[in-house]
Amino acid sequence: MTEQALPEQLAEIRDDFLDLEVKTRLQLLLEFSNELPELPTQYADHPDLLERVVECQSPVFIFVDVDDAGVVQMFATAPREAPTTRGFASILVQGLSGLSAEAVLAVPDDYPNSIGLTEAVSPLRIRGMTGMLARVKRQIRSKTA
Repeated sequence: MTEQALPEQLAEIRDDFLDLEVKTRLQLLLEFSNELPELPTQYADHPDLLERVVECQSPVFIFVDVDDAGVVQMFATAPREAPTTRGFASILVQGLSGLSAEAVLAVPDDYPNSIGLTEAVSPLRIRGMTGMLARVKRQIRSKTA
C-alpha cells in the first residue's frame, strides 16, 4: 500500500488497530460499530437514494455526497446485530468524510487489508469492506464526472 496516498485520519485508524494485539482489535472494531452515525433525515426518509453493498453478508447501504467544493461526506447504515459490518462502515464514514474527492479516490483499494483485521475476521468480511470502498469511489466518480 502506498503510504503517501493514505489520508491522515485513515492512517490514524490503521495505526490504532495495528498498535493492538490481534484479539483486542475486534474490541476496537466493536467500538467503531457503536460510533456509526445515524442517517440524516434526508437519507433516512429516502432509502431509494442509498446503494446496497452486495459484497457484504449483512444488509449495508451507503450514500456518498460530494459538495460543490469537492468535499466528500459518506453515510452508511447497517444493522446493530451485524457489528463487524457496522464497524467497517463506521471506519470508512469516519475516515473518508471531510476529504476531497481526489483524496478518497487516491486511497489504496487494499486499505481494508492493511488495518490488521485479516487475522481476526474472515476474508469474506474483509471483502465486504473492500466492496464498500469500491462503491464509494464509484459514486464519487459518477458525481464528479
